[in-house]
Amino acid sequence: MERLSFRKVSIGLTLFFTAFLFLAVATLFFVPSPSEVVRSLRSAELLFSLRLSLLTSVTATLLVVLFGVPIGYSLSRFEFRGKSAVKSIIDLPMAFPELVLGLALLLLFGSTPVGRAAADIGVQVAFTKLGIVVAQFFTALPFAVRVIYTTFEGISRRYELVARSLGYSELETFIRVVLPMARGGLFASTIIAFARSMGAFGAVLILAGGTYMRTETLPITLYLNLSYGNLGMAITSGIVLVLVSFAAILLFEWLEGGRKVAGS
Repeated sequence: MERLSFRKVSIGLTLFFTAFLFLAVATLFFVPSPSEVVRSLRSAELLFSLRLSLLTSVTATLLVVLFGVPIGYSLSRFEFRGKSAVKSIIDLPMAFPELVLGLALLLLFGSTPVGRAAADIGVQVAFTKLGIVVAQFFTALPFAVRVIYTTFEGISRRYELVARSLGYSELETFIRVVLPMARGGLFASTIIAFARSMGAFGAVLILAGGTYMRTETLPITLYLNLSYGNLGMAITSGIVLVLVSFAAILLFEWLEGGRKVAGS
């Protein structure tokens, strides 16, 4: 009876908070009038911010995967001095607000040796579209690395030892054995990185400036229009963000479903 009661309470809490979250998200779709949403969707500002968000988020996601996979693998498989400190530093952006991360990046690419070196080769990061990608990259990377690291940790090292005993090099073992077994985690980390990049706000606002029709991503559009009192445009930006995130999740589920069917 005690177990049954605990089961009911657990399921009840799950359903309650799921319903509450669904109601909160659904409110976005019912508060504005359809004509207001359509008018906002056709505006030059929203179209610009949507294109910019998609372009920068895809770029940042590709960079996150490119760097996140070797980082996650090295943390999972190799021992080296300072490994615990490295893991803690990589996880650090998940623990403090994006505004702090944006401020740190702004200072880094300002009057520091890193900023001066970038300026010497003609690379301007602060208050540019490149700054958006940089902010999105550092916002999304810790989350992706955490998923990738956990994925590699779940793969037995015996497969790699067998592959090495058959004559595969370390790189060949990684590409032909480990990566195929980690596809699910890599898909998940890619979706998480894209979603985090699309939703990045504080770091983008500080580093890239959030300039109207220049470095204005969808979250910046939502913020600016909410500040101006243009509630219809702000809500429409939120709707677009929800739809893009939902489409990304559906794509992940479809890819995962196809992979399971192919493997059965």
